Amino acid sequence: MASQPGPLTQWPWQRLGNFKYVLLAPWVAHSMHKFMADSGEQRDMTNFLIFPILLLRLLYSQLWITFSRFQTAKSKHRIVDKSLDFDQVDRERNWDDQIILTALFMYMANMVVPGASHLPWWETRGVVLIILLHMGPVEFIYYWLHRALHHHFLYSRYHSHHHASVVTEPITSVIHPFAEELSYFVLFAIPPMTGVLTGTASIAAVVGYPMYIDFMNYMGHCNFELVPKWLFDVFPPLKYLMYTPSFHSLHHTQFRTNYSLFMPFYDYVYGTIDKSSDEQYERSLKGKEERPHVVHLTHLTNLQSIYHLRFGFSSLASKPYTPKYYMWIMWPLTLASMLLTWIYGTAFTAERNRFKKLIMETRVVPRYIFQYKSSSERDAINTLIEKAILQSEEEGAKVISLGLLNQGSALNGYGELYLKRNSLLKTKIVDGTSLAVAVVLNSVPQGINSILLVGNLSKMAYFLSLTLCKRGVQVETVQKDKYELLKLQLPPELHGHLVLSDSYASEVWLVGDGVTDQEQLRASKGIRFIPFTQFPPKLVRKDCIYHCTPAMVVPKTYENLHTCENWLPRRVMSAWRVAGIVHALEEWNGHECGDTVTGVEKAWHAALAHGFLPFEGCKLG
Repeated sequence: MASQPGPLTQWPWQRLGNFKYVLLAPWVAHSMHKFMADSGEQRDMTNFLIFPILLLRLLYSQLWITFSRFQTAKSKHRIVDKSLDFDQVDRERNWDDQIILTALFMYMANMVVPGASHLPWWETRGVVLIILLHMGPVEFIYYWLHRALHHHFLYSRYHSHHHASVVTEPITSVIHPFAEELSYFVLFAIPPMTGVLTGTASIAAVVGYPMYIDFMNYMGHCNFELVPKWLFDVFPPLKYLMYTPSFHSLHHTQFRTNYSLFMPFYDYVYGTIDKSSDEQYERSLKGKEERPHVVHLTHLTNLQSIYHLRFGFSSLASKPYTPKYYMWIMWPLTLASMLLTWIYGTAFTAERNRFKKLIMETRVVPRYIFQYKSSSERDAINTLIEKAILQSEEEGAKVISLGLLNQGSALNGYGELYLKRNSLLKTKIVDGTSLAVAVVLNSVPQGINSILLVGNLSKMAYFLSLTLCKRGVQVETVQKDKYELLKLQLPPELHGHLVLSDSYASEVWLVGDGVTDQEQLRASKGIRFIPFTQFPPKLVRKDCIYHCTPAMVVPKTYENLHTCENWLPRRVMSAWRVAGIVHALEEWNGHECGDTVTGVEKAWHAALAHGFLPFEGCKLG
């Protein structure tokens, strides 16, 4: 919202949420019925194409979002090197409002404006007219309207909402209060409506003009430079006719310069050009090479998870991940993405963050859970992970942390495989066991003297049992084979704290992978299920308490965090990912993989010292 919202700030359908698309239903139904009922020359192709144009613009906008976020995650050509946060994502989530508004007005104009229906496919005079009207009246009026919107009266009531985004994204360009967007709509309607009233309009012009507006808007609000210098070398006057992302970024950082729409010509004429525009452009093109200090290696989960990545659907990525029933309509794209990731030969960068002196990157192994569970895919996945590790070392990364199934015992021996293959590896591999164990232990309520360990045994299970037994807590298990295996692994002096139980009566269960529904059903009412795995257990009991997977709340100074890590809430990070960051901050020299651990207390106190906080996330099943 603007700092002092004025009249008509809110969009009329704001309270409808995603149901706002229902407003289009009568128009779309009428258009389709009319098109099917008519025949020959009576059919109005102009009216019929309005809805497909809307869908095309939605897709086009999403492609710009994806392209922009993919580039800013890895590009050295970023213009404004500041943090993007959840507030901006929430503020910009209704970027489709202006597309809906345009479609509604197009339907209305088609019905009531003489000459707005049954347009020809092409009319050269109309295309030339739109170009001239845009370069003249539209650009001129917009320049002065924009300057007026920067007057403190209008700025505080309307335009400040747009300028709240200092780090711009393509969709920032269309984030305005309703009244302001209406003024833009009236302005951009001048060329096509003039064409309609003069009888020179065409479908190509009516469709092409808004697509041109979208292209220039989205391109200019990218936070990286993408306009090549050779364009201006070939045609020097182009600098007065076409702006660049770096040109417009100065408007968002300086506020009182570079007011033009797409043509800087009027800023040159009226003396509002920012004197550093050329320098900013050159500097952005040259870029600044930044190498990560910490790389967190994760992977895709289910088929829909690709939409939850930073460059997927921002409204989904900014919330904890849950499968959406309506995503089935995306199955062709989902299938295509699965095939693309299957043949993609390297991990890709999905996110870049800053914290203190460190630059962190999250890279995604292009494989899904079902592939990790296939023994035939094991070698290929190990090759991808090893390639990512070696690339990270080549780039100078100090630490690479292994998330989700990238550190499985059967897959790579908790990362030890890569040390055996690369004995001179300088980048430290961290599986995060120490910190994850510490987080689980600090989730156990005070005064608990016995804990039931269920699920498959793992490195986490062993070090949890070891630490609990050292603290005098009784560790129970109901399966003899697991009891015997733990007994072999634990020192003899701790065997007295390990118990083979015949009941499931413990108040606290530590839950690993492989726990069954039948086991959960044996729990008493109110039992606490505390997972020590990277994936949450299935919620079977509605009368029991389920804790979150091991995680910590990140400090407020952790920058550029505007997506949720899988199912975790905002600004909450898995303990395994935090472990890699802490390892780099503390400059610990050793690896934490295979059978090696950093130290539970050591990792816990270091994480707290750097501002990471315990996360008490739990809920009823």
